[in-house]
Amino acid sequence: MTRDARPDGTLSARLHPLLVRDHQFATAGFGRRGLDPREVRRFLHRLALELASLHQEVTRLTEENTKLKRLLRDRRSAQANRSLW
Repeated sequence: MTRDARPDGTLSARLHPLLVRDHQFATAGFGRRGLDPREVRRFLHRLALELASLHQEVTRLTEENTKLKRLLRDRRSAQANRSLW
């Protein structure tokens, strides 16, 4: 079981940079050297999913920020036009 796994074997909800930096893989089974390739692939897959999710969130927030800035600019412009009359 990996160090970030819960006692029931499930993984914690989000990857944290410290978790990635400090992650330790199990060694390969008897007669093999190195890390367990399945565990490495699982961890890399999980990391890739997390990164994809974060990229989607950044894109969504960037779009939302752009819309809010546009709305604020339009409201300020409308308010300035009203004050001129």
